[in-house]
Amino acid sequence: MAQTIAAFQRCPRCGNENTADSFACNFCGFRLKIEKIEKIRFFRRYEAEWINPYPWYLKILYLFIKPPRAFWDINHKRSKAPGFLILLFSSLLYGVMGLAFFSHFSFPGIEAFSLTHFIYNISFFASFFVFGICFQFIFFAILIWLFSKGANYAVGFSQRLETRFGGLKETQEQYKEAEISPFSIYKGGTMLQLEGSYKFKMMLCAFTPFLLINAIKALIALIGFPPITVTNIISALNQLFNSRIWAVLDILDALTIAIWVPILMTLAIRELSNSSTTRVLIPTIIIGSVIAVLFYFLRPTLFG
Repeated sequence: MAQTIAAFQRCPRCGNENTADSFACNFCGFRLKIEKIEKIRFFRRYEAEWINPYPWYLKILYLFIKPPRAFWDINHKRSKAPGFLILLFSSLLYGVMGLAFFSHFSFPGIEAFSLTHFIYNISFFASFFVFGICFQFIFFAILIWLFSKGANYAVGFSQRLETRFGGLKETQEQYKEAEISPFSIYKGGTMLQLEGSYKFKMMLCAFTPFLLINAIKALIALIGFPPITVTNIISALNQLFNSRIWAVLDILDALTIAIWVPILMTLAIRELSNSSTTRVLIPTIIIGSVIAVLFYFLRPTLFG
């Protein structure tokens, strides 16, 4: 009997039962436990009655300026998470970066505003865009897998997702039959459970910083890359990819992977699993830092 009682906690605001290890009410969002880390405003759980999802552009804006609010909203309608839009826009910025590099190429006998030059521009943009979308999708997917593994050790992430969401049809039936407190005015909270977890789409949102970082990288390429007179395309491409400017770009990526992305990933995992911020943050920071060192800082050509 004692075990049954200890397994649940009743929300003091809406009266509904939540599991004992829940940090916020699944029905009204009321904070059931407050961690020390939540004294830092950036990690404070957002509390409000959810009505409608924000439009995608507001979600992306809030992911920059108010991440807890963004993930709070996304978590209520995870199928509308802008993860793939973020991947697309980030890849388009890779294409812009290609144009920034190409703007420093001069071709003897080809006028700057000729059709041939325009075709070259489009080719460079398309090449960098296709590379960006393929590379980032694979890279982000691997990172999501690693961060999920870290969260599994920290808070039992996969098990919590299975317990919280399970199969979509089974979960819907469960909440149709569930008795909600007659005193609760926050019945909209059941939206948290009425769809699948959409884990990948939601966790992709943690890579939003690359929208800003890739834009900065394109600007650096535009300003800092030296002019190249193209007499041989192979030689020109060698100069492009052996330029020291890549060290600056790699450092920007490494710092983003080591710090910014793990923080946003922590918020995404926390909202998905309704678990401890601190316990999720530690392994995500460690994993992000290790990946940054192995993938970027150990390159023998980093500093030329």
